[in-house]
Amino acid sequence: MQKGYRSIKDKNVTITDPLFAHYVDMIADTVLPYQWDVLNDRIDGAKKTKDLENTLDENHSNSTKNAKISHCLENFRIAAGLATGSHYGTVFLDSDAYKWLEAVGFCVGSGKGDRFVPLADEAIDLIARAQQSDGYLNTYITLVKPDARWTNLVEGHELYCAGHLIEAAVAYYEATGKRKILDVATRFADLIDKTFGSGPGQIRGYPGHQEVEVSLVKLYRTTGVRRYLDLARFFIAERGAEPNYFLAEIERRAGKGIFPELRDYDLKYSQSHLPPVEQRDLEGHAVRALYMCATMADLALEFDDEKMRAACLALWESVTKKRMFITGGVGSSGFLERFTADYDLPNDSTYCETCASVGLMMFGQRMASLSGDAAYYDAVELALHNTVLAGINADGKKYFYVNPLECWPDACLPHTSMRHVKPVRQEWFDVACCPTNIARTLASLGRYIFALDGETVCVHQFISSRAVAEIAGVPVTVDMKADIAEGGSVTIGTSGAARLRVRIPSWAVDPEFSVDGKRVAPRVERSYACLDVAGAAELSIDFHAKPRWVAANDLVRVDAGKAALMLGPYVYCLEGVDNPGSLAGAYIDADAKVSLGSAVEGLPGAMPSLSYDGYRLENGVKSLYGTAEYSLRPARLTAVPYCLWCNRFPGEMVVWQKIRL
Repeated sequence: MQKGYRSIKDKNVTITDPLFAHYVDMIADTVLPYQWDVLNDRIDGAKKTKDLENTLDENHSNSTKNAKISHCLENFRIAAGLATGSHYGTVFLDSDAYKWLEAVGFCVGSGKGDRFVPLADEAIDLIARAQQSDGYLNTYITLVKPDARWTNLVEGHELYCAGHLIEAAVAYYEATGKRKILDVATRFADLIDKTFGSGPGQIRGYPGHQEVEVSLVKLYRTTGVRRYLDLARFFIAERGAEPNYFLAEIERRAGKGIFPELRDYDLKYSQSHLPPVEQRDLEGHAVRALYMCATMADLALEFDDEKMRAACLALWESVTKKRMFITGGVGSSGFLERFTADYDLPNDSTYCETCASVGLMMFGQRMASLSGDAAYYDAVELALHNTVLAGINADGKKYFYVNPLECWPDACLPHTSMRHVKPVRQEWFDVACCPTNIARTLASLGRYIFALDGETVCVHQFISSRAVAEIAGVPVTVDMKADIAEGGSVTIGTSGAARLRVRIPSWAVDPEFSVDGKRVAPRVERSYACLDVAGAAELSIDFHAKPRWVAANDLVRVDAGKAALMLGPYVYCLEGVDNPGSLAGAYIDADAKVSLGSAVEGLPGAMPSLSYDGYRLENGVKSLYGTAEYSLRPARLTAVPYCLWCNRFPGEMVVWQKIRL
């Protein structure tokens, strides 16, 4: 039996929430078809990029000079001998196809994606034909550097792509029962297992970008083959060991590499400066770090490893207590997409890559399973309800890679220090990890809402939905209606005897519980309200969610004298379309009374706007500088959910608002 929490099958979870159902349904209705067209270069105006080694600069992740381009599947066709030409795009472009395929698997599993099976099978046939006779699979190496396998683990992303292939294979196999892609993935995994290790003739290396470790744990849990789990453990244990593999590899390459910005290599960038079990501060590239941490939590559970568990606890505290934005975004630096110092959380120039928030969700989900503590889902909830949703347009065809907490469009200029920040979502990216990551995450949303722990149903997210599970051979239905934005009421109807553990979120105020109209006082353990419900019953919860002003720790220098507005897990922001004039001059009282307004026309989910009395700071200076003579005039301010910003008209946006003292 799998240790820790188990997911309820995708087909047995139905999302009914007005906001999240819009996005989940959109994955199958719009996003997967759109992304399939992109991956096949069918978007009007698409142009092929030059080879990565000739074009990639330090801000590759947000390049828009070649927006709407991919060439991903064409690379597979060329590698398979079905087309002629050269490899185009990034060294890790294969992973876009794999994440698309994984999202298809989740959609098929939930009953929404059957029409994509022929397309998925077409892609799988192509991927299988591109695989080499010994199981190796990577179109960049095959087409560009066939004699350079595993010679540049720091930058090459061979293992990263392999990881996304394996994750896609597991998802598609579980949804359809078809083995072809799983066989492709296991052949490659077997080759990797043969190639890497501490035995004679094996490479004692590890991936420059962690991801294969996550997938190997999944492959073990699907196939029962223990050596996949042991290989994941090897990659984590070997990382950062002395002598340092990456330093030796860089010396062997004598300055030859792929990414110019990595020439002066910092081992912290890839979390290879220390063995992971010795690390206590989350450092370096945010996505790499969080994928590593997610695997560490899995391994701590599977091996009952106390040192790994202690490292996970410390790294979780590091990221969520000192290096996380109020939106659940992580990764402060626009240079190298990385963490910086504790409490360095800039608003306008931050990075907050969407993939990093997905990584935080993965880490938090596994920490809850490792510890049995629902509190880890607080950060998961923040990331999901804010940054991850903000990463995709309401129409499903445009995306944010970077998620600022303040945006002045005029300053978001190419060839400047702000070039990574985009004032509007983009149709695609040269590095398109975020669009496909959003797709696979939202397509598997049910796994973040419910979980099974033995004979107990755990409720982790308050998103209206219905789940059906079999417990001790008896069907149990959990039907949840959550109305967080309208006061924090949650109703959970059950049929069949059910043992429930319902997360008590950090934003709840004196929660009240009733079963069939009768007040109850549930046992509270590790942030769960624990209840035994016999037969058909209705559990009602009032979390008393009201708009609230939130301040940052004094050590967060950029937010000194400011407050952010939240409602439940939702962060709100001001947009220029609702508040004409410079938002830099908007001020509030620390105790400003907030009123719920109507849903904003044109935005999904019927989320209420919030309005309150504030001020506009003005002065009479007409030249660039002049005598300081300020005045405040009253102004009515209107805020909307951050997750929905920039879905109407481009303009200014701000989360943290200045307080009038």
